[in-house]
Amino acid sequence: MESRTALFTHPDSLGHKMSAWHPERPERIEAIMAELESQGLMDKLLQKQAGTAVRTDLARVHGGEYIDWLFENAPREVGQRLIIDGDTSMNEHSLAAALTGAGAVLDAVDGVMAGELDNAFCCVRPPGHHAETSTAMGFCFFDNVAVGAAHVLETCGLERVAIVDFDVHHGNGTEAIFLDEPRVLFCSTFQEHIFPGRYMPSQPGHIVNVPLPDGCDGQLYRDRFNALVMPELDTFKPQFVFISAGFDAHRKDPLAGLNLEAEDFGWITRQVLDIADRHAGGMLVSTLEGGYDLDALAQSASAHVKALLGMV
Repeated sequence: MESRTALFTHPDSLGHKMSAWHPERPERIEAIMAELESQGLMDKLLQKQAGTAVRTDLARVHGGEYIDWLFENAPREVGQRLIIDGDTSMNEHSLAAALTGAGAVLDAVDGVMAGELDNAFCCVRPPGHHAETSTAMGFCFFDNVAVGAAHVLETCGLERVAIVDFDVHHGNGTEAIFLDEPRVLFCSTFQEHIFPGRYMPSQPGHIVNVPLPDGCDGQLYRDRFNALVMPELDTFKPQFVFISAGFDAHRKDPLAGLNLEAEDFGWITRQVLDIADRHAGGMLVSTLEGGYDLDALAQSASAHVKALLGMV
């Protein structure tokens, strides 16, 4: 049977660069693409170039003044930089990259909703899940997964959307954006006591926060996921499912202290796909968040894609 899993990318993802030392760098995309090629997965994927999000798309989740500020202040000339905080900045390619990052999720949603795709992985950067309504932070400018979820709710007529965020850092931006939106179930697993260092108490049927101890391995993660996340997803019965796919919970990642292996990300993806199959006709879109050891990132993303393809 011909695959209907899409891979959304865009060359603009490679132009955005914050500094020579920064862990969120263009080589992340190159490492993933090289691994997918070496594993023979590129031939199984429908390769798509992402479109560009416009202000109307962004304004569903971000404030108008914030959007205007980024558009007006983003560098336009080679060598210019806009420093937002100690670890978040823009160069002359950053705005275009951020717009195609959000655009990838929008295009993926439209393809899945139209029945042209079963699911999709948006291999784009910068990541998005730390960007709040009017704040860029944590390497993020626009909350890509939130833009996609708001698009589903406002234009596709659906009433229940689930977002599963397995990045090692809590998805504070996504949580803040949908804090008062009961149509969204947000589930975030993350290492406790690290950036961003704040999250809301869990609210059954709306917010599921699962802080994990330093050193958490794959078995403990699976136990917590099965006990705390899966029942909430099953009860909510989402009509569309999103994944914020951060791979920095891998044991080799330099920015955190969890001990997952690449195969654990395949397992997580399979569980979430099962939810989508049971309740959402399989409709699922995933977008890249963190992951900063290039080998671990590439292997973990490959395991994720294999699960999307139904190979694991």
